[in-house]
Amino acid sequence: MLKNVKIRIIPAILVIIFSLSINIIPANAKADKVIVGGEPFGLKLYCKGVMITHFESFVSSDKNVCPAKSCGLKINDIIIRANNKDIKSNEQLNNIVKKSKGHTINFEILRKNKNLFIKTKPELNSDNNYYIGLWARDSCAGIGTISYYNPENNSYGALGHAICDIDTGSIMPSDNGEILKAKITSITKSKNNSIGTLNGFFTDTTIGNIKNNTPIGIYGNTINLNKNEYIKIADKSEVKLGKATLVTTIEGSTPQKYDIEIQNICNYDRNSNRNFVIEIKDARILNSAGGIVQGMSGSPIIQNGKLIGALTHVFINNCNKGYGIFIENMIEH
Repeated sequence: MLKNVKIRIIPAILVIIFSLSINIIPANAKADKVIVGGEPFGLKLYCKGVMITHFESFVSSDKNVCPAKSCGLKINDIIIRANNKDIKSNEQLNNIVKKSKGHTINFEILRKNKNLFIKTKPELNSDNNYYIGLWARDSCAGIGTISYYNPENNSYGALGHAICDIDTGSIMPSDNGEILKAKITSITKSKNNSIGTLNGFFTDTTIGNIKNNTPIGIYGNTINLNKNEYIKIADKSEVKLGKATLVTTIEGSTPQKYDIEIQNICNYDRNSNRNFVIEIKDARILNSAGGIVQGMSGSPIIQNGKLIGALTHVFINNCNKGYGIFIENMIEH
């Protein structure tokens, strides 16, 4: 791989608690019941093109240069074509730059949903190799939690937030992806101002695809459907302050139920993934995980016998607390 174009794998966040979900082959918006998730999953997401994460200057002809930045390319630009060839990986881009012999490369990029055309000329570095001076990402991987399954159309929702680039924070422009069964083997505990993680591995068993990566979750079709019983979906107006249950997996691959409390309802915005605030009350999570950790994103939340939402974010300065999204938002988005 060339020095100036690299791929970085997102740690098992994507683990992010704040968790995963996809655009959507939606669960039927009129459905009044689904199957609760809570299982961990591994994800592999491949970008639409390659996304520029940062630039790097290098020495060429006794001067510092960065052709990619000088020509007008910007962080978060997505390179989708180079010299009329579709770009699917960093390797493809590397090869085009390497074989350019210094001739102009014509890029087609996607910037804020607009297609632009930009030209740049690679420069020789001190090692006599051609570079343009950019780092890009073409894929990511991580661990998250399934929020729900909908057998009516073999779909699922997960994470409750988007899969984002670890360097820029921008939503990864997805081309395709898959989710696989995962097993949690250990936990890096959370401490205030330091968010922990669920640690584990992916199996070879694919359980679904990733069709959409959206601000309120990832969505797709399932192959091996969870067979648990149905649960009714709560309307957001039914969510109340007080006791609730978090369904998540902190060991192995089997979800367990844990005590939490709904402490505040922030807003009813259908496009928000921070609708209410929860606090972990169960000593099992507090003792083993130190509170909420990355990888719990998407963990379903139950109250009064109904599915009300999913965990999406953790408070950095108080890892016992986090945000939840209304399940109604995930299903109807």
